[in-house]
Amino acid sequence: QVQLVESGGGLVQAGGSLRLSCAASGSTSSITAMTWYRQNPGNQREWVATISRSGGTTYADSVRGRFTISRDNAKKTSYLQMNSLQPEDTAVYYCSARVGISSYWGQGTQVTVSS
Repeated sequence: QVQLVESGGGLVQAGGSLRLSCAASGSTSSITAMTWYRQNPGNQREWVATISRSGGTTYADSVRGRFTISRDNAKKTSYLQMNSLQPEDTAVYYCSARVGISSYWGQGTQVTVSS
């Protein structure tokens, strides 16, 4: 079992930055990929970025060049640095950890970008 807790969300003006954190506990040595998603009410959950155990990264087109995903395996934490935020980035951001064929999820953290 893996438990995930996101933090770092908040209210920011357009053009600003936030850094989200996802702290993992439990069977963290089994975690392979860590992924960030986001979701607005009434919309499907949207994939944002993924980082592999070895540090390889992939990004959604909508955030590439503005967001950076990273992880600190020693601290058992994944980060999402978000720069040049826009109102359309407003959403609840969720962290997910892959363990084998299972995925674990955090409770989410709200990001609101004002224009």
